[in-house]
Amino acid sequence: MRGRPVSPVFVGREEELAALSESFDVARRGLATAVLLGGEAGVGKTRLVQRFAERCAAGGAQVLYGGCVELSTEGLAYAPFTAALRQLVREQGTAAVAALLPEGAERDLARLLPEFGEPNSDGETDTGRARLFEQFLTLLERLADGNPTVLVIEDIHWADRSSRDLIAFLSRNLHAPQVLIVMTYRSDDLHRQHPLRPVLAELGRVNGVHRLDLPRLSRDEVAQQMTGILGVVPEYSKVQKVYERSEGIPLFVEAMLEGGEDCTFPESMQDLILNSVERLPEETQRVLRVAAAGGTRVSHALLAAVSGLSEMELETALRPAIARNVLQIADNRAYVFRHSLIREAVHDELLPGEHQRLHARYAEEISKNRRLVPPGRAAVELAHHWYGARDDHWALISAWEAAQKSFKAFAYTEAIPLLERVLMLWDRVPHADELIHADHTAVLERASEAANAVGDTDKGIRFVKAALSQLDETQEPERVAHLIARRASFKTSKGQPGVIDDLRHALRLVPEDSLEWAEVAASLSRHIMMMGETGEASELIAEALRLVRAHGDRCLESDLLMNLALGHSLNGELESTIAVNEEALEIGFAEDSGRLITRAVGNNIDALLDMGRDEEALRLAEHGWELAKQYGRLRGSGLFIKNNWAESLEALGRWDEAIEIVESALSHGPVLRTRYTLLRLRADIALARGEAQLVEGILSEIGVFKDRPEEWVQDITSNARLRIGWHLLRGEPGEALGVAERVLARPRQSSKAMLGWRLLALLRVVCDSAEATEPERAAAVRKHAAEVAAELSVIGPVVEAYRLSYMGDFDAAAAAWERLRRPHNQAKALLRAATLVARGGDREGAATRLKVALPLAKALRATPLIDEIESLSRRVGGLQEQSELLTPREMEVLRLVTQGRTNRDIAAELFISAKTVSVHVSNILAKLGVTTRGEAAAAAHRLSLLSP
Repeated sequence: MRGRPVSPVFVGREEELAALSESFDVARRGLATAVLLGGEAGVGKTRLVQRFAERCAAGGAQVLYGGCVELSTEGLAYAPFTAALRQLVREQGTAAVAALLPEGAERDLARLLPEFGEPNSDGETDTGRARLFEQFLTLLERLADGNPTVLVIEDIHWADRSSRDLIAFLSRNLHAPQVLIVMTYRSDDLHRQHPLRPVLAELGRVNGVHRLDLPRLSRDEVAQQMTGILGVVPEYSKVQKVYERSEGIPLFVEAMLEGGEDCTFPESMQDLILNSVERLPEETQRVLRVAAAGGTRVSHALLAAVSGLSEMELETALRPAIARNVLQIADNRAYVFRHSLIREAVHDELLPGEHQRLHARYAEEISKNRRLVPPGRAAVELAHHWYGARDDHWALISAWEAAQKSFKAFAYTEAIPLLERVLMLWDRVPHADELIHADHTAVLERASEAANAVGDTDKGIRFVKAALSQLDETQEPERVAHLIARRASFKTSKGQPGVIDDLRHALRLVPEDSLEWAEVAASLSRHIMMMGETGEASELIAEALRLVRAHGDRCLESDLLMNLALGHSLNGELESTIAVNEEALEIGFAEDSGRLITRAVGNNIDALLDMGRDEEALRLAEHGWELAKQYGRLRGSGLFIKNNWAESLEALGRWDEAIEIVESALSHGPVLRTRYTLLRLRADIALARGEAQLVEGILSEIGVFKDRPEEWVQDITSNARLRIGWHLLRGEPGEALGVAERVLARPRQSSKAMLGWRLLALLRVVCDSAEATEPERAAAVRKHAAEVAAELSVIGPVVEAYRLSYMGDFDAAAAAWERLRRPHNQAKALLRAATLVARGGDREGAATRLKVALPLAKALRATPLIDEIESLSRRVGGLQEQSELLTPREMEVLRLVTQGRTNRDIAAELFISAKTVSVHVSNILAKLGVTTRGEAAAAAHRLSLLSP
């Protein structure tokens, strides 16, 4: 029988694992005794505890395991302690265990294991019970004298009374250092009368007992779990489906993946889901079936109306379900099932006639009184229930109405399946166009608009293709032109060719002085601008702006202004870029257009980065991401903003955080162009860290090695830069020189800091590397690069820093990068400056520069750069002191560690994530050569690292 698929990757839980480790560190000093780990069934308590135990065992700790048994009786009293004792005897032998106890005391343990002989005759008395407790306490303390000891007791919600009493006794009385008891329990099983509740309440008041709740996985963590199980990154839609149905319970994720491509929930798990329901009274189960038909959340008033029960009858029927935590009370007198899969399983139990009848009753009651559902939800609820009632006429009407409401609420993801339902029902309902006052093509157009908003290019292309097939461009040229422009947007997202030709054709279809012409011109000018043809694009923009201002179309005006700002950006005119984008952004807010707002914000983040205002860009990116979620554009412009966010972090040297952002964005299934942009950023960091295999994989995927044709100047330049970096990493300066020759052969380069000037600075490195072996080619590239540089503008501190690097003024460049707080570029410039002065005989000057560069490179884990710095340091006799290994951020973290602060406390203090704190702590331990936080604090005081 095939086992359930389990992720080989330990997903999430870093914060909880760190909390357990901290508790163990505290326990080793005698200041903690126990951890109570709570969480729902299937949330991953066992996996977390196993990982923690493995870590403890690897550090030399003795780990003992015990588990409680469901439905245990007095015959299974002390079951977890018996299991732990049996393990200890198996590993050390009966005699060795007995030797840890006072003489004759082993007979008290004979109640648990017969290997210890005949139990004392008073074993069942209070005195015998007290002596057993004392002997187990003594045993743990003596074990800890030799090695740190961890006792793991799982599922204490099933513990018998004797086990609960012993747990409470040990938690109160175990004060010896080096011992920790870790206990797990199902929080969702603890109904009001559960016998564990008072024990937990009592232990919560005991010093040294820590409580830890294990939450469900986030959507990103579910994606990581699925990737680990499947071996490939799953599609966004599949992740979303599994996440929504599993609600982040790892066991349910595994079960759904066991169900194959459809992610159906296997019958093997149905018993687990329905077990708690089937124990309820029959009338309660009947009302639960009615509630399940109501959806994820049902108000008390609506449930009463549909069930036909009085207030008292309904409350009486529901009380057992609430007591058993099957149903929970939400705000405003509403009910929700504890987990959506419980609702789904109960709903699946409905008979066909019962199913239709209940959904019809819900639709009728909501139609009579829309206040029975939350504000703004009536249309969507009606669409759901009329469809469930199999009433095609009202299902079509309500789905169309709900889709329009979804557009107004920026819920584009919700709108798409509603519009697909309208299309599916169209042929079943006579005179459908008259009922919704729109033709079939209009529904397809609306669906393509929603798909465009959420970045679903595949569906969008299908909708547009179907709509175009129903139109004649000679009869409705404006409508056709609009659809062609939208198709061009989808093709751009997928990196498909022919976009410019499509848009030029669309432009010819519409009258030159019309608003429709301006709309197509907006799309065409943006694409031409991205190709670097700023002149033609600017002419189109100027004419289109004249038209839209005459017609008063403010949204289209904003789009054209952002196209104009794009031209300023490519020309390096940063102040103009910001100013024009701000004007477009104001229009976006005035028109409440999420599309315009998020596009303008994304463009401004990019401009701020080029201006060296990285912290400001970072703050705007975080705000922009929230705006993208607010306006339902998370997978579209939202992921573009997230890429900007990662770029801000990368520039500031916060690479691990940047990688987190990139991976999170990739898990949302971005369109191909955005995916490639994210992967390029990930490749930049991988290159800097010497991760050759990862770089090779990324460059292969984005088509760099196959010279995949690109139209946009930023893609051409970035691909060339990455390929040059790849060859330099492999020690192939000749091949890097060849890439430089090809990219310089292009007719035009951008003055944008992160494009043209960044490339030129790299070309100097290429020429310096290749000069010894191919002096003529290197000289030709230098000459060509100088000609390009002469044509580029020099505006802003980032351009100036790259220009200084290109010109070879590395000390000035290092100072510029330091002012910009970009540590990787600063360290590289310092290395180049040290190399020059070392060649001139100034060994001391070189060593001084390298002493500054090395900790910067080590903090980034930029292995190739570290190797170069250390190699040159050895040659010039440079030294480095221990304290200089810590970055300013690591010093801040170390200061708080010495104060005994937890990772969560530090994260809140420094406004970073707990996971980032964990990375910093790991780096600090490695750099100081210690293994625990306590040792790190001692080292900090010994070395006076934190002295004023």
